[in-house]
Amino acid sequence: MAKEIREVEDLPGVGEAAAEKLRAAGYRTIENVAVASPSELIEIAGLGEGTAAKAIKAARDALEMGFESADILAEKRKLVGKLTMGSKEVDKLIGGGIETQSITEIYGKFASGKTQWCFQTAVTVQLPKEKGGLEGNCLYIDSENSFRPERVWKIAEAQGLNPDEVLKNIFVARAYNSDHQMLLAEKAGDMIKEKNVKLLIVDSLMAQFRAEFVGRGTLAERQQKLNKHMRVLQKIAEMQNVAVLVTNQVMERPDILFGDPTTPVGGNIVGHASKTRLYLRKSKEDKRVAKLVDSPSLPDGEAIYRVTETGIEDV
Repeated sequence: MAKEIREVEDLPGVGEAAAEKLRAAGYRTIENVAVASPSELIEIAGLGEGTAAKAIKAARDALEMGFESADILAEKRKLVGKLTMGSKEVDKLIGGGIETQSITEIYGKFASGKTQWCFQTAVTVQLPKEKGGLEGNCLYIDSENSFRPERVWKIAEAQGLNPDEVLKNIFVARAYNSDHQMLLAEKAGDMIKEKNVKLLIVDSLMAQFRAEFVGRGTLAERQQKLNKHMRVLQKIAEMQNVAVLVTNQVMERPDILFGDPTTPVGGNIVGHASKTRLYLRKSKEDKRVAKLVDSPSLPDGEAIYRVTETGIEDV
């Protein structure tokens, strides 16, 4: 009779030492192994290529990973949560709020209000579901030293929440380089269930990568590392039913002669991994415009909102 596979060490070819290495690297369940690539297991646990492939196949077989009928997927989609932005117009633009199980990317020029979205959602995620929240906490990876507790305090007050309690439920980590940022994302998986986390923020996604990888000669290495980082964020979103919000920087494309030459950095790797992409830009006074650039299920459109001392509001 075949051995039932429930834990990482139950997988063929994975002994106690290899299982310990996998757990230390964030591969704590057979679900984590099932969605890994052989090269990941080879690098982390020192498994042979054949053993890594067998372990992944066994994990997938145990979970019955394969084709599913669309009605089953429709049932799974019912588990997707929606997180309010505090503005009815913005929520309407993105189909009711920021979704769990996927990555939402917001990009724009300096002072376009990207970090404001992070502060806002770090608070609204703690609201009851009937008020557009997810009744959960927030992990915040800060790569630009832009987190400001005083802003969060005022938004929490405006939402009728206790600011002290709100701040206790936001777990912030400063990322000092791209490797540290990637490590923090991997460690986030361990904290999500323990801390009832429903939102993971990365502000900003590309700042450290742009600073470290300068020039065309380093582009391939940068994109390879970035691809790995985005895969980790995707796994967290999909497997733990968490909303992932990333902010991104922009550049101006010299080949665009007409229209707005502003484009997000990170190339196709970031574009393909982000299910919903929004372009933020400044308008008059305290007004901002959010443009829905890409979504798997929603039409392109725009929403105008206001950024005030107490957060994001309708105009």
